[in-house]
Amino acid sequence: MERDKIISIATSTLSIEISELEKLKQRIGDEFVKAVEIIHSAKGKLIVVGIGKSAHVGNKIVATLNSTGTPAQFLHASEAIHGDLGVIQKQDVVLCISNSGNSPEIVNLVTYLKDYSSALIGMTGNRKSKLAEFSDVILDTHVDVEACPIQLAPTSSTTNQMALGDALAICLMEWNHFKENDFARFHPGGSLGKNLTARVEQFVSSQKPQVSQESSIKEVIISISASSHGITVVTDHEKIIGVITDGDLRRMLLNGDDISKVLAKDIMSVNPKTIEKDALAKDAMKILKNNNIGQLIVTENSQYFGIIDLHKLLDEGIN
Repeated sequence: MERDKIISIATSTLSIEISELEKLKQRIGDEFVKAVEIIHSAKGKLIVVGIGKSAHVGNKIVATLNSTGTPAQFLHASEAIHGDLGVIQKQDVVLCISNSGNSPEIVNLVTYLKDYSSALIGMTGNRKSKLAEFSDVILDTHVDVEACPIQLAPTSSTTNQMALGDALAICLMEWNHFKENDFARFHPGGSLGKNLTARVEQFVSSQKPQVSQESSIKEVIISISASSHGITVVTDHEKIIGVITDGDLRRMLLNGDDISKVLAKDIMSVNPKTIEKDALAKDAMKILKNNNIGQLIVTENSQYFGIIDLHKLLDEGIN
């Protein structure tokens, strides 16, 4: 297939789905508001039910809800009628997703979903379906055109379902005043969690090179060489006076002949960039990037605590 043809098909697919989403947006009204209110006021959790492609959508909606502060659980329709209905408690709300609303599994299940829960919300593209008939609230996701050229594969319809699920989750998130710190509690792993919660102290190097103001060049070279940071910190009883990098040493050698009497205080850079050990690691990364430096001095109550390295933070997914 030619390049232009591929691009044409792709853009046409997206245009169709965008058009159907625009129509969905125009239908947002009282029924959607009622659904949000029912879920928010529920004393139990939200049970999301689906089958086929709607089941995949339902799993994603559950994942989004759980990560944004609304407890939810997925229930596969075919498993529900073979024993898993026991997961539904009377205080729970059920959101059942079915484009046709008349899938055999849904038809067999819908009366039980209604009886076993405190409320049944039907997300369907067919307001005359069995699911719609039994639902307390109908979330209308019908589409006029599927993006599939033979109108068989769920495309626009599942996009509408996914988008409406996101809208529910975000409304509930806002209503619950769910903020960044709350989000971080549910994402402790991976780079996302680390960027939200990780503190500088977690990444401080075990190496802590330092010299005094009166240290000789030999002592400075030994201190820098003994660590992997290419830097040593000049201190006075743990108070930070300055820093010396391997670059400072090279410049000193290029600018002078007699180095035997040169002391640390003669070549150090004063007022180095620092950060407290309790600060967020992402704030340390920001300082490193903004100042184009590879190491940052870590302090504890303004006293020298250690060194944090740019590459260590990058390796840990801090950005």
